[in-house]
Amino acid sequence: MASLRDIKSRINSTKKMSQITKAMEMTSAAKWNRGVLNAKAFVPYMEKIQEVTAAIAIGSKGVNHPMLQSRPIKKTGYIVMTSDRGLAGAFNSNVLRKVYQTIQERHKSNDEFAIIAIGRVARDFFVKRGMNVALEIVGVSDQPSFDSIKAMTSATVGMFSDGTFDELYLYYTHYKSAITQEVTEKKLLPLTDITTTAKLTSYEFEPSAEEILEVLLPQYAESLIYGALLDSKASEHAARMTAMRNATDNAGELIKSYSLFYNRARQAAITQELTEIVGGASALE
Repeated sequence: MASLRDIKSRINSTKKMSQITKAMEMTSAAKWNRGVLNAKAFVPYMEKIQEVTAAIAIGSKGVNHPMLQSRPIKKTGYIVMTSDRGLAGAFNSNVLRKVYQTIQERHKSNDEFAIIAIGRVARDFFVKRGMNVALEIVGVSDQPSFDSIKAMTSATVGMFSDGTFDELYLYYTHYKSAITQEVTEKKLLPLTDITTTAKLTSYEFEPSAEEILEVLLPQYAESLIYGALLDSKASEHAARMTAMRNATDNAGELIKSYSLFYNRARQAAITQELTEIVGGASALE
């Protein structure tokens, strides 16, 4: 049986750990609030650029653009978004499990796909398993700006344009509420369904539709990646906040259990001492 000193040491260490997890919960709560505001603020822009792009694509007969057309699939790119660190519950593992299972079902060879990893956890996961990581970005800010990932988004869209990939899929965690986040798969390129999901408005444009789409479509694809990243960051902060709250609650329950065990052991020690004193006194009579 553990001594009173050992039990007391466990209580103290658990209390210190509880203080750390509580502080991390409060930090994540502040980041979560900002992350949700950022993600929601970006939605109107996404809806408008999708509306304009769809209107031009549909309203202009005879306009053909590589990003709007399907082609034979030789190689697939997977953009995977995770965090740079853990302590966020199942936030990272759910995304990685979904992507890994999908790749195993769709492909028989590593030559048929490549990974664009956003987040250290995703990069390390796929590198460890010998999968081709074509592009990586780590150290993304908790409140990312578009400029911070512009080079990556441009390079990713460029890989589709130059034929490196024939299709691109996006995997991230969609934020629904503080306690609910779900893994989401979205086909990024080609934009074959953009005309079926957007509200259409009649526009007059200058110069030609082809020239506008040449500029607008890459920006739209890049915006989809950025919007998903904002969504993923909000989910990450919410998941970490919940995980740290659960850890704090568990630490509290553990402290109660240790304290009860400590009091019982201390009472047993006092009873033992009293018994020895009484026994010694009786022996002297």
